[in-house]
Amino acid sequence: MHPCQMVLCAGLLAVLAPGAAGAAGEQDAPQQQQQQPTASAASAAGGGGGAPDAEQCASCSVRQQIKTMRLNAIKSQILSKLRMKEAPNISRDTVQQLLPKAPPLQQLLDQYDVLGDDNRDALVEDDDDEHATTETVVMMATEPDPAVRVGGHPKCCFFSFAQKFQASRVVRAQLWVHLRPADEATTVFLQISRLTPVADGSRHVRIRSLKLDVNVGVSSWQSIDVKQVLTVWLRQPETNRGIEINAFDSRGTDLAVTSAEPGEEGLQPFMEVKISEGPKRARRDSGLDCDENALESRCCRYPLTVDFEDFGWDWIIAPKRYKANYCSGECEYMHLQKYPHTHLVNKANPRGSAGPCCTPTKMSPINMLYFNDKEQIIYGKIPSMVVDRCGCS
Repeated sequence: MHPCQMVLCAGLLAVLAPGAAGAAGEQDAPQQQQQQPTASAASAAGGGGGAPDAEQCASCSVRQQIKTMRLNAIKSQILSKLRMKEAPNISRDTVQQLLPKAPPLQQLLDQYDVLGDDNRDALVEDDDDEHATTETVVMMATEPDPAVRVGGHPKCCFFSFAQKFQASRVVRAQLWVHLRPADEATTVFLQISRLTPVADGSRHVRIRSLKLDVNVGVSSWQSIDVKQVLTVWLRQPETNRGIEINAFDSRGTDLAVTSAEPGEEGLQPFMEVKISEGPKRARRDSGLDCDENALESRCCRYPLTVDFEDFGWDWIIAPKRYKANYCSGECEYMHLQKYPHTHLVNKANPRGSAGPCCTPTKMSPINMLYFNDKEQIIYGKIPSMVVDRCGCS
């Protein structure tokens, strides 16, 4: 194995321990594989053609090891960048129950279906480029504090906000409410009232209202702008005791779905909050690209697809897979023009210096829709998850 790759493997294993312990066993065998490559390695290196030479088989073996370590590293990086100690324990069935059947979520899912695995925006310049940049947060309603309820009512709605939320960064805040079908064409008055402790006297302080004309037998999602309300809550958290949502038709029937009845799973109210981002910069062209059957020995970018279902990570809603890529190859004498001193040192003592390594020189983020450990739906950008270009450094 090239000395640079030995250093790279050892460094990656040190970062990933103990999570990458499984890959360590594979690292102990590269020398043996160089002498007696497996049939699969020979097939991959030769592209199904004639017998490859020993060096080509060794390169194939090295690439397989790097792929394994890259997958382990990605698992650790995602949890770290999302500030999670471990993956949320959310099953596929739970995801189906919690996922709102609402327009904004469906638009995001449709976007992934259209764009496929390569759904990535331009790189984001941010003060904290090591952690995920939140773009949209979808918060499901929960029951308000007993202090603002009488006889267990109302059962909805309270929205909890993390301390990292800043009022100045809120671009948009929409409250989404699902209306049951009306028995006749009618006018519906959608009302949002702020809840206050019962001891304070009046519990209902109306803060927003909307007049809607609905057709008979038609259910619908309605949204109402609550940015001003949210801004007050963020600046004065003690005022956030919850809200009551009603949608009365002309007969006084409340059509708002505020607590899920049988058959109404995924129709509870939720809030969609859009957070501002930093400026973006354009992506540059990638360097040398190779496929798995390439006989290229130079530093090159190779394809690698990450499948979150293989990880057992059902808490990631979309994408289910993405193209991560990885770097592999030799770097000897490639720094002659840019780093002449390094070249002369390596030439004088090639065995005593690891030399330049084939590593990512340009990476970009991915967008991800996922559940956090509080069962909130987050649409955010995770930096440095895709290898765009490889080079020697």
